[in-house]
Amino acid sequence: MISTKKNSGKIILIILVLLGINFLASFMVLRWDLTKNKRYTLSEASKQTVESVDEAIIIDVLLNGDMPPEFKRLQTETKQLLEEFTAVNNHIRINFVNPMDTGAPKEQTIQSLQELGLTPVTVTIEEGNSMSRELIFPWALVNMGKKTVKVSLLQNKLGTNSEQRINNSVQQLEYTFADAFKQLTIQQKKKIAILKGNNEMPDKYLVDYLISLRNYYQLGQFNLDSLKNQPQKVLENLNRFDAAIIAKPTEAFTDNEKYILDQYVMNGGKTLWLLDAVVADLDSLQNEKFTSFAIPRNLGLDAMLFRYGVRINKSLVQDLISTPVTVTNENGDIPINWFYSPMVAPPNNHPINKSLNVVKLEFASPIDTLPNDIKKTILLKSSPQSKVVGVPTMYSLDEFDTQQHIETFNDGNKALGVLLEGKFVSAFKNRVKPFKLAQNRDADAKENKIIVISDGDIANYNYVNKKPLINGVDKWTKQVYGNKEFLLNSINYLLDDNGLINIRSKEIALAFLNKQKTHEQKTFWKAINIGVPIVLILLFGVVFYYFKRKKYTV
Repeated sequence: MISTKKNSGKIILIILVLLGINFLASFMVLRWDLTKNKRYTLSEASKQTVESVDEAIIIDVLLNGDMPPEFKRLQTETKQLLEEFTAVNNHIRINFVNPMDTGAPKEQTIQSLQELGLTPVTVTIEEGNSMSRELIFPWALVNMGKKTVKVSLLQNKLGTNSEQRINNSVQQLEYTFADAFKQLTIQQKKKIAILKGNNEMPDKYLVDYLISLRNYYQLGQFNLDSLKNQPQKVLENLNRFDAAIIAKPTEAFTDNEKYILDQYVMNGGKTLWLLDAVVADLDSLQNEKFTSFAIPRNLGLDAMLFRYGVRINKSLVQDLISTPVTVTNENGDIPINWFYSPMVAPPNNHPINKSLNVVKLEFASPIDTLPNDIKKTILLKSSPQSKVVGVPTMYSLDEFDTQQHIETFNDGNKALGVLLEGKFVSAFKNRVKPFKLAQNRDADAKENKIIVISDGDIANYNYVNKKPLINGVDKWTKQVYGNKEFLLNSINYLLDDNGLINIRSKEIALAFLNKQKTHEQKTFWKAINIGVPIVLILLFGVVFYYFKRKKYTV
């Protein structure tokens, strides 16, 4: 009797201990990422974007319903990644919805989604000899209060198949959502100056890019010649901005303006230069002969950029991998070859250009990198099938309408965009200064970054032939160009202090099923999945019956 009481006491004690452990464990969340490439481990920069948010964040992921296997994979990866964010902040709520399941007619639903800027993707589903097409909206809407950020879950890239697109997309999921959280939660926005005064690109070609930038930064127009007689004051005003964008100036900079920009760089101001070294434009072909001349453009910046470590040559790049231009006749718009518009595939060598779609350029010039102590990274380059054309030269609308000598396009890759990083030396060092400054910096500059692109029209990505694209899609190449993402990434990298954009370098490799092999062997594996459990159950029954009979047989 005493022994029974002791045993009962021990059992009760064990139960109480287990209950205590479970109670304490409810306050602890332990997660282990056992994947080889740690794809479910959030970076510190990602965690910082949400960990201090005390307001509800609702995420509607438009990936649900019947989808091809690779998009099911994207859905699973998205869900698992977002669960990592919810582990950091329990104010995050996730909903997976089927955007087509609204009860409204399908065409009306598609139109409504497109009006919100949610572009669908048509995917081809292959199963053996049969094929079908499905319309999918790979988007997420991240909502906080009255603010909503659209998140594209699919990273399109020219020349990739469906599985490669999904793999690229999964690699960028963490950055994509962290960037959305940043846009929603950012409190103090850095300031960007949009330089004016040298006949820069008209605002209508920049407006979409600037609207996107406003989600991250404060923007302001800044005229370098606003106070011509007070250059010191102009520099002081410019130094209040964290970065400056110089978008396709067409008038030469004065010595005062160049010195202001040089000292701005020496003081740590970031700059994005979108420059045309040659006067050439499609508008100039609107004449009776459809011809024009390309001539060098003198912006007065050559010596400054040379000191920083780059030289934009007074020549043009022709590339066989290019976007066409259109001419209008009685049959409507027809495309013609136009090798002066390179369609550049980013080299994937930096967070700025990682997993981006092709970038469209127009009348771009080759860039040389020069030896100095500045680190240089080529962000954009032409294809190996390109060549350099010197200027002055005549160009015409029918220039490439005849058979081309393909063998002449053999100058190899030409740099068209370069990132410069390091401590820059003033372009005015050991030179007579245009005006006197209260404090001059020649060589004791701060660590800084500069991006130089040899095409001002890179920001003009919503227009082809000066005609606006419908929904941003080029109907001839079927591309949504990656220009905006490239330009946004460029500014984000220049001004990124916490390293958020470096998440784009994350490498993730997903394993996909072989579709052909799956189709050929599906009957065999169905039989295995159904038959093996039945055989095991029967085998267990036989063995159990055998031992039971043996035990109780006299």
